[in-house]
Amino acid sequence: MRKNIKIGLFGFGCVGKGLYDVLLQTSGLRAEIVKICCKDKSKKRPIDLKYFTFDKDEILNNPEINVIVELIDDADAAKEIVFSALKKKKAVVTANKKMVAENLSELLILQNKYKSPILYEGAVCASIPIIRNLEEYYDNDLLKSIKGIVNGTTNYILTKMFKEKISFESALNSAQDNGFAESDPSLDIEGLDAKYKLNIILAHAYGLLIEPKDFINIGISRINSFDSNYANEKGCKIKLIAHSYKIDNNKIASFVMPQFIDKENELYGVDNVFNGIITESSFADKNVFIGKGAGAFPTASAVLSDISALTYNYKYEYKKLIQNLSCTSTDNFDIEIYLRIKNSKYIDFKYFQNITEKYESNDASYVVGTINFNTLKNTGWFENPDYSIVLKGLK
Repeated sequence: MRKNIKIGLFGFGCVGKGLYDVLLQTSGLRAEIVKICCKDKSKKRPIDLKYFTFDKDEILNNPEINVIVELIDDADAAKEIVFSALKKKKAVVTANKKMVAENLSELLILQNKYKSPILYEGAVCASIPIIRNLEEYYDNDLLKSIKGIVNGTTNYILTKMFKEKISFESALNSAQDNGFAESDPSLDIEGLDAKYKLNIILAHAYGLLIEPKDFINIGISRINSFDSNYANEKGCKIKLIAHSYKIDNNKIASFVMPQFIDKENELYGVDNVFNGIITESSFADKNVFIGKGAGAFPTASAVLSDISALTYNYKYEYKKLIQNLSCTSTDNFDIEIYLRIKNSKYIDFKYFQNITEKYESNDASYVVGTINFNTLKNTGWFENPDYSIVLKGLK
């Protein structure tokens, strides 16, 4: 039997207002917003002020409210709200990927102790229901890999660079002007946002709980016109891809890195703010999920889906964790990379197992070759802003 949902909403920005709007259009859902907590008392609100409070405890201590929806930007403040809500045995829906990724182990403990579910579909790929699919559809089908475009901002920037032949800086400015990138875009363009999302995916795909800091993320801020021209010459685009692959049955390779995508790849046509996920499994082969990864309504739709699931007392079962498949993270695998730098004399070629391309000019030099991922981590190239690294493929 469906239960009635009384919502205490934290945050009334882009997604919070989007959720309010979609709830008004969803007459069959037994859910209503009782109170909204915001930080800025001076900001004008588009709805009646009777809905608002500026005291979080007015929501957290309200016995009528049985679901907390957390949609604020501050991960530390979100953690305080979510932890308090779970301890008060209120269900939680959140879209804060940083908070979930950095505290997933503790959140699991709190859920089990207080029997309070937390759902976070909107934290990963907005309109793409990937977490629910990993939980339900792939619970027994052995996943070989899950990878894809999980950040709409970077995909928009790279699309602009390739379609309009403009610089990274110009494309970033366009993303900011259109509201797809923040004034400080580092979370997106350095691959951190994608890493947090991948971290959450790993728990549901493989039962693997690791700290986000324990695997590598390379963003797109080093990509320039030289790299995009190289990609065009090869008939490719560059996309920021979150990767996870099963190696030797129980070892998982996971990282975030730009990658050359050719026309045969299912992600080649996934442009602008769209996200795309490819799963590959032992029995179902490949499945492709495509949907909008940014914007008020795409994210609000995922939050709404979680709220609807709570009316049926749904919760994540973390089936891969329960199955105790003993998956571990590994950096011992080989990849082929494109490495661009201004002068090749600064490249230590000894790190490469073999080299298939080499180019030198006054503007830039590049090399394409195979390297062990663990070796790549130890080169220091990740930290050097003068090095552009793009994945060509796994070996």
